[in-house]
Amino acid sequence: MSNLIEKIKTKAKADVKRIVLPEGDEVRTVEAASILKAEGIAEPVLIGEPSKVNAVANELGVSIEGIVIVDPQISEKAASYADTLYELRKAKGVTEEDAKKLVSDPMYFGIMMVKTGDADGLVSGAVHTTGDMLRPALQIIKTKPEMKIVSSSFLMDCPNKDLGEDGLLVYADCVVMPNPTAEELAYIAVATADTAKRLCGFEEPRVAMLSFSTKGSAKHELVSKVQEGVRIAHEIAPDLLLDGEMQYDAALVPSVGQSKAPGSPVAGRANILVFPDLQAGNIGYKITQRIGGADCFAVLQGLQKPCNDLSRGCSVEDIVNTVAMTAVQAQE
Repeated sequence: MSNLIEKIKTKAKADVKRIVLPEGDEVRTVEAASILKAEGIAEPVLIGEPSKVNAVANELGVSIEGIVIVDPQISEKAASYADTLYELRKAKGVTEEDAKKLVSDPMYFGIMMVKTGDADGLVSGAVHTTGDMLRPALQIIKTKPEMKIVSSSFLMDCPNKDLGEDGLLVYADCVVMPNPTAEELAYIAVATADTAKRLCGFEEPRVAMLSFSTKGSAKHELVSKVQEGVRIAHEIAPDLLLDGEMQYDAALVPSVGQSKAPGSPVAGRANILVFPDLQAGNIGYKITQRIGGADCFAVLQGLQKPCNDLSRGCSVEDIVNTVAMTAVQAQE
């Protein structure tokens, strides 16, 4: 078990949050809910038909005693959620009838629970796609006032303890934004620094904005975009230790950083790496995971209240870990 995830679980237990699981009768989700409740990591709320959820638990031989199960079809909250949703979305053409139909869907019902404060966060993805969750989350929960986009961070727990913070690195964005603009790169950087402080306990986030160039060593429009992202990030968060553009080795290896970017407050000692686009970020995290042997944990960032996504091939342990991270995000 990763030392990082154990620390996150300990944080979650210190201030227990209600996390809604809209895929409430899915086998792995039911087992994960049982573990979360038993270990006091979170108060899971399962959305589904109680008879189906209980049948799954009985077949698995796990206890879901004390876990709240909510059926959107008969919930007393459905009418008020539909009213709230209608008010939120009527300007976009959603009718009262549309709103009633939408809140009967477990995903929309779960998002409405988070929106109204009946839950602190949401985790899905064992069955649904990222888009299935992210669309209603963006429509209803929306981004934080200071954030213009939702992005992702990958917490990379590396065996090489010389990297980052005793082997901990945070990568972004590896899942959401295919080709971010310079401004979007800046917002990704600022959001990732906040995630690193909150989830990894980084006292001093040090952000490297990555490129195939270090400090003007190459001229190209792709390099210029990263340089502009650095400039905007400094405007948004002037106190954040952030530098770029720089190559991966210049960001992480002290001797290379000193040679290629002398005087940089980040080069050679970065603990947060912001990739220039999704291709680079996705490839980078998978190389670090598969060849570098890192444990990796993904979270979404930028929403007013936390909602996180799973891989459809996720394990029970993945669900438990993601709920723990979501619970810590909700503690803010």
